[in-house]
Amino acid sequence: MEGPTFLGEYSNESATYFFLIGFFILIIESLVRGKFAIPYKHHLMWILGAFILWATIATILNFDTVNQNFYKQTSGWNRFIRQNFSLLISAIVFPLFFWNIIKNNTVYENFLRIRKVLLFSFIFVSLYGFFEIAIVYLGMGFLMPVFDLFEYLPFINNNLHQGSRIGISSVTFEIPALGTYLIMVLPWMVSYIFTEKNILKYLPLGVSLILLFFSNSRSALIVILLQLIVLLILLILDPQYRKNTLSLLKYSSIAIFCLLLWNSEAIVKTVSEKADSVNFSKNLTKNVSNKSRFGIQHATLEVFKENPIIGVGLGQNTYHAIRHYPYWSTHNNWEFELKYKNQTDKSFPPNYNIYTRLAAELGVIGLGIFSILMLLCIYYSFMVWKLSNNSMRFVGVILIISFVGLSINWMQLDYFRQYGFWLCLMLLIQIMILKRKSILNE
Repeated sequence: MEGPTFLGEYSNESATYFFLIGFFILIIESLVRGKFAIPYKHHLMWILGAFILWATIATILNFDTVNQNFYKQTSGWNRFIRQNFSLLISAIVFPLFFWNIIKNNTVYENFLRIRKVLLFSFIFVSLYGFFEIAIVYLGMGFLMPVFDLFEYLPFINNNLHQGSRIGISSVTFEIPALGTYLIMVLPWMVSYIFTEKNILKYLPLGVSLILLFFSNSRSALIVILLQLIVLLILLILDPQYRKNTLSLLKYSSIAIFCLLLWNSEAIVKTVSEKADSVNFSKNLTKNVSNKSRFGIQHATLEVFKENPIIGVGLGQNTYHAIRHYPYWSTHNNWEFELKYKNQTDKSFPPNYNIYTRLAAELGVIGLGIFSILMLLCIYYSFMVWKLSNNSMRFVGVILIISFVGLSINWMQLDYFRQYGFWLCLMLLIQIMILKRKSILNE
């Protein structure tokens, strides 16, 4: 989907349009009522506000260099305005929109409603994904006429990955994007284990893992594995689930052992292929994408070393990083030749990692503020899990696994538009405000 160019990186994000439309309706409704809710008293919002403010201050402090920056027909100030606009949409518009939707509902109502919406989307993503698996992996080409019917739906453009990189992407159009979706939705699907009684409670998690396996998304495989490890630790720490979890681990180990006895060669081969796919150092010279990814991050760290305290300003990293691109990354790399160093292509090269980007652009001060926000979200989520009663403990599980997964996922993304993070942030703030009120009332 091609959208208005003034939206920049959001122009091709269909979800953004629904959120922005909802936000403008909210603004009109607030003007009529004369009320607009902002949780401005909560310290997490103050930390977020400090980060946004520092992004502007750091850029102003680099006034001279920003004034001289010019690359890909774009001036430094033009780049700053675009990137600041992008930051404000993610860190102000989305959170306030989410907050005004959830503020009048109970925590339990919010989580059940959000999970229901995500379940509907997950069912559709899964249906589309299973068609891809059948066609791409199982060779069921006769399903193509049925698969083509998806083209008639809005925001859908069928795309099968059968070239050099085989995998599925479902409705996201690219394999890494499906991985990001699964990272965001997995905690909500896992929560059915805590709230349902029948055997079907494991189905959403099982389907998630099937989609992950066939997606061939290397980064998502690592992140979701870590999310599952965190889930396993939480289950073992919870007296209510400890016994069943340990039994599940025992019987799973026996099942894996039996499978190895039955067909060890095929299983070992599959596991070896997945392990090799995430071995970035081994694939560095073979995979063009990895060469670009690590080369640009290397250059970004060089920019940080030159400007460690305040950075070079929001959106300014590329202007400085181009001098530090390593030879091993650019040599025989078509991505640099056709895109990243091509002055006729106005799109800037990605930074691939929000943390290295913030270190270079906003220095240790900006990176520190952002990291404190992330760490506090994880800590407070753990406290929600620890202090909640059994019927509400799944809320803490969702928040912990979400924040852990999304914070790790930011190690491969350089943008702020992880919708799941901003939604979970508002949910966490609501819980903390309600907890504080209940304590004061006591």
